[in-house]
Amino acid sequence: MTDTHLIAGVDEVGRGPLAGPVVAAAVILDPARLIAGLADSKILSPARREHLAAEIRIKALAWALGRAEVDEIDRINILQASLLAMQRAVMALSIAPERVLVDGNRCPALTCPCEAIIKGDATVPAISAASILAKVARDAELCQLHEQYPDYGFARHKGYPTAVHREALRRYGPCPEHRRSFAPVAAVLLLASEK
Repeated sequence: MTDTHLIAGVDEVGRGPLAGPVVAAAVILDPARLIAGLADSKILSPARREHLAAEIRIKALAWALGRAEVDEIDRINILQASLLAMQRAVMALSIAPERVLVDGNRCPALTCPCEAIIKGDATVPAISAASILAKVARDAELCQLHEQYPDYGFARHKGYPTAVHREALRRYGPCPEHRRSFAPVAAVLLLASEK
């Protein structure tokens, strides 16, 4: 195998939401099994993401997910939690990559060379594939959270700070899956403690 076979693309999803984990994916694409239509997950429709995610899981040489939980996000901050989730995704790959390309401007601590590429999710197919797997996995998880905590509308906004979500937070207070270190959640908790 040449070096080009063992480049892993890595991306994470869920830095901005007020609730739920941050989820990362690492993908080593197979140059012999091309996947058409890979792009930044944010510009794809949910149905297209689901279709591509299934194709990536079948055709990639290796793929894995990593995550950081809400308590970790609150303890070490969202940037460090994102890097931790990416590190966990790479470590979970069934094939060790020789090089890692990460979306953004920071690399997680890894044992192999790593390069951060700004807007890599739109320009590097392996990073696009990782962004798709991470988004599909996290969205599915937030839909499950919706079953557990239906008052917040997680299935609709996936934990992002929409007006509907912020109003539910004010009305019902945070659930166990809310990130207490995030300002809108902290503000609601402070308000409750002052009553």
